[in-house]
Parts: sequence; structure tokens; C-alpha cells
Amino acid sequence: MRAVLDTNVVVSALLWGGTPDRLIQATIDGALELATSPALIDELREVLARPPLASRLTQERMRAEQAVSLYARLATQVSPLAIEKIVTADPDDDEVLACAIAARADLVVSGDRHLTALKTHRGIRILTPAQALDIVAGG
Repeated sequence: MRAVLDTNVVVSALLWGGTPDRLIQATIDGALELATSPALIDELREVLARPPLASRLTQERMRAEQAVSLYARLATQVSPLAIEKIVTADPDDDEVLACAIAARADLVVSGDRHLTALKTHRGIRILTPAQALDIVAGG
């Protein structure tokens, strides 16, 4: 099963653990394949450099670039094409959908209500981390 994790899910996994981190662990265990794109990696880098998150990374004894590199090694990078505007309230979310299309993902995993409200896009299910973990775990 292939998934694209929205940046908010990756940040949660890296900094706070919990369900998002269990999705990362499922990737390490081979139960899930992750895909990302240069735009999503750039967004992750930018978000992790923000002062409150950078401070949290420091507490975890990690720098933003180390965290980005760790995630980039776990996920297959794809080069998405531009897509039509889908999420008008948050155009950055279109990057997640474009990545999922390019990766031929089964799932998009997000905590963003703009994305989760869609439920599906081009046959790709859009789920919360808890919903995705349930599917990956065979529930």
C-alpha cells in the first residue's frame, strides 16, 4: 500500500510520535510505502525551521535538516505534474494531491480538514492518521 503523508502528519510523527509515528514505523517494517515530492520536502524543511518547531527538534537532539533527510530517505520521491485547483481554501494542499496522483498512491494521510473533507480524489482515499493506521494494520 502506497501513501502520501501531508506535512502536518510528518511533523507530528517526527516531533510528537503517536499515531503518525506508527505510520512511519509501518513504513520501516515494510507494511507501507511512502511517496513524497520536492515541493513537499521543501514545505517540510520550511515548517521545521519555524522557531517553535526548531526548538522542539533541539529537545529531540535533532536539526531540521536531519529530520528532513531522515524522512526523505523513507519516502520515494516523485515528480508530480501541475493539477487543476482543487483546494481553493489552501492551495498548498493541491501539492499533496498532485504527489499522490504522480505516485499512484492508495492513500493521502492528513490532519488538514480541507483535505479530509474531500474523502477521495481520483480514487485515492484521503484519511486521518488513525483511519490510515487502521487500514495498514488490517482493520
